Amino acid sequence: MKSNFYYGGHYLRVAARIKDYINSSQDFLSHQTAHSPRAMGDAVEALVAEKFDAFLGNWCREYSSDFARRAMADLAFTDKEGFYSVVDVKTHREDTKFNMPNLTSVERLARFYESDANIFSLIVVRYSIEGTRVVASEVLFLPIEFLDWNCLTIGALGWGQIQIANSNDIRIMEGCSRRRWMLQLCDALDEFYPREIVKIRDRMERFAAVRKLWQSKEDVWA
Repeated sequence: MKSNFYYGGHYLRVAARIKDYINSSQDFLSHQTAHSPRAMGDAVEALVAEKFDAFLGNWCREYSSDFARRAMADLAFTDKEGFYSVVDVKTHREDTKFNMPNLTSVERLARFYESDANIFSLIVVRYSIEGTRVVASEVLFLPIEFLDWNCLTIGALGWGQIQIANSNDIRIMEGCSRRRWMLQLCDALDEFYPREIVKIRDRMERFAAVRKLWQSKEDVWA
């Protein structure tokens, strides 16, 4: 069984509600916050978290926004069908030329998706600043498997981090099946890991040369 909340398009109405709410909220930024991307991201996350269960309406059975900073999610909810969604909130200022945000670890996602009832979702808020007012031009809310791999990449951290290659170019594949998307993830890793092996070999050779250099030196600090 697949989630009717996502595959039935109900998530799109939630995204529209989030956008309307942000644009109607005028007093949640200071001058300092408005010019700090990190502070701005925290402020938007807190604003969305405050009302997110209301945006979900009768789809929400349980809701939580109490997560540590390094947790997989900023928000989480169980819907009326029993699917458990963790939600990562991202912000992107439109006058930023380039932004490559981390989404999640490939290993963490693979383990999380061992259960068909688990869903890793994203809220992406594109915005501009007018004084201390946020103007959201677009809000995306969707499961990660609706992101086209043509706009994703793998970053070299741990097992590998799924990243949006450029937040100015986010491509959507509405209704993409999880099986198809996860097999594309495996294809991407089949290309990524051999490149990392080559890099590691180069680094090993570099420090083998460093070792020889230091073995030949007199220890004048002894």
